[in-house]
Amino acid sequence: MKLRNVLNTKTPKSPLQKKGSSSIRIRNSKWLSFPYILWMIGFIIIPILVILYYGLTNTDTSLTLDNVLAILDPINLRSLRLALGLSWKSTVICLLLAYPLAMILSKAKNKSNFIVMIIILPMWMNFLLRTIAWQNLLERTGVINTVLKFFNLPMLNIINTPNAIILGMVYNFLPFMVLPIYNVLIKIDKDIVNAARDLGANGIQTFLKIIFPLSLPGVISGITMAFVPSLTTFVISNILGGSKITLIGNVIEQEFRVGNWHVGSGLSLVLMIFILISMAIVSKFDKESEGNSLW
Repeated sequence: MKLRNVLNTKTPKSPLQKKGSSSIRIRNSKWLSFPYILWMIGFIIIPILVILYYGLTNTDTSLTLDNVLAILDPINLRSLRLALGLSWKSTVICLLLAYPLAMILSKAKNKSNFIVMIIILPMWMNFLLRTIAWQNLLERTGVINTVLKFFNLPMLNIINTPNAIILGMVYNFLPFMVLPIYNVLIKIDKDIVNAARDLGANGIQTFLKIIFPLSLPGVISGITMAFVPSLTTFVISNILGGSKITLIGNVIEQEFRVGNWHVGSGLSLVLMIFILISMAIVSKFDKESEGNSLW
């Protein structure tokens, strides 16, 4: 019986064996990323290479920087400045609205999932339809002005103005600011907050010294996710601006529409610089985010 028990006893695996098996599992799991790699090559890398080709060449396929330097044209430069200004204003408004909401959601344990679903629900609708809906609301004969006129209140003349574009940006991109901040806040250890309060910190000190620094990666991610689409948008300015306010996205869209791919691609490369700067900032403040080390 003792000999049988000894034979049936499993020999514990050495740390080297465990490490080897885990490395095999990691190696095998990497093969699952190949469909995404193929997708990324076909729909991200190749289009970027096409933009680079058209942006750095002219009609006779010779290298040139004239397409990129077209951003220095007074009209294009004014459009870029206006786009940067409106984008930053909408991003700041999104941050001021999203952070308190994210804090409320992080503390609402039972109803947080339902409220998050309500925030995400409009995103299930087409982006264009959501923007057209705001156009119908803000028009001089729209729903809001009809209600104000019924109660003999001053009319709201906001359509076809920069304020209408900012409103559309905030409405469409606010969820992209709320979700990253909310995901970071719910991961903050409550014992750290309680320890700060036990040591005599009040609510403002706890927020400035503990909560906000720990939530900074989510804030940076949210700022990037709201700023980049605001900077490159052209649909919102076309619909809510009435094509009277031209952003750099509208200029690029018009260049491609008339078939001038070279100038359109060159201006797109300028916007790509801002996107790369935003990604660099995110990678600096969010080094521990998941999925950074696919390979």
